[in-house]
Amino acid sequence: MFRHLSRPVRRAVIYAVGFAIAIATVLVARAAPPFRDDRADNAAAQATQAAPGPVMFPLFGRKAGRLYDYEPKGTGGVKPLVDMGGGWAEVNTFVQANVSEYGNGNDLYHRAGGTLYYTAEHGNDTKVIGGGWDQYSLLVSVGNMGGTTDPDIVARHTDGTLWLYQGKADGTLVARIRIGTAGWNGMNALAGRGDYTGDGKADLIARGTDGTLYIYPGTGNAVQDAALGSRITVGKGWEAYKSIVSSGDNDGDGKTDLIANDSAGSLWLFKGTGNATAPFAPRVQIGTSGWASFDTLF
Repeated sequence: MFRHLSRPVRRAVIYAVGFAIAIATVLVARAAPPFRDDRADNAAAQATQAAPGPVMFPLFGRKAGRLYDYEPKGTGGVKPLVDMGGGWAEVNTFVQANVSEYGNGNDLYHRAGGTLYYTAEHGNDTKVIGGGWDQYSLLVSVGNMGGTTDPDIVARHTDGTLWLYQGKADGTLVARIRIGTAGWNGMNALAGRGDYTGDGKADLIARGTDGTLYIYPGTGNAVQDAALGSRITVGKGWEAYKSIVSSGDNDGDGKTDLIANDSAGSLWLFKGTGNATAPFAPRVQIGTSGWASFDTLF
């Protein structure tokens, strides 16, 4: 869906009509062949969808109702923006996931009102996943946390419980499994999409309202209240960042990283180490200004 200007681009444009929300899907044809992957050096990693990493993902941001695509450089940082166009103001949640094309597609789950939609990178339609998703205050893609071959979604309920929705190859989701009983309202950010502890299983990143960052190691088991292990404290001071996002292995070293923007407008890369006791190297600045203007990064 979201690729360089030389790639086909589909975007869902959302219109409010009374109490109903309609999704129209637009295919913008570009000059290049329909599936040219300029991330050839990462093709082998992307070919195995079941692996939680290392995979490079683009970074997306929205401001003033417009969506922007920042492709990874491959050695750390992002390339200049690609403007994906407007019509996104009605979306209240975005989740990026590599579901289609055997894990190579940059697909999008997006929620408008209480309805969750799925749009594959290539295709002709936007799929309605279901209603009632406004019961969740946070949604995040976490990779293959449940041990299947498709990426999953973690949802934080307004009552503070945490739920896992395992993904299917067509973008739909299986019945939810509770993976956290209470207290998750004490977290104001979630991230994932990779292994941060070096055990080969997809983990969950969470930031507490006091600014403390935690890793909740994935167990690889889609079992009620047993999908996450005992949390690991990464450190304090993370309240300095407006958004915390995983775009996979951004620097190409085979380990999953984090990206964060601060209120001053800078963008930072936290390179993963694969070591549970010290999961991130010191931050590296990869953007100098303007990044605070995004109302969401994902």
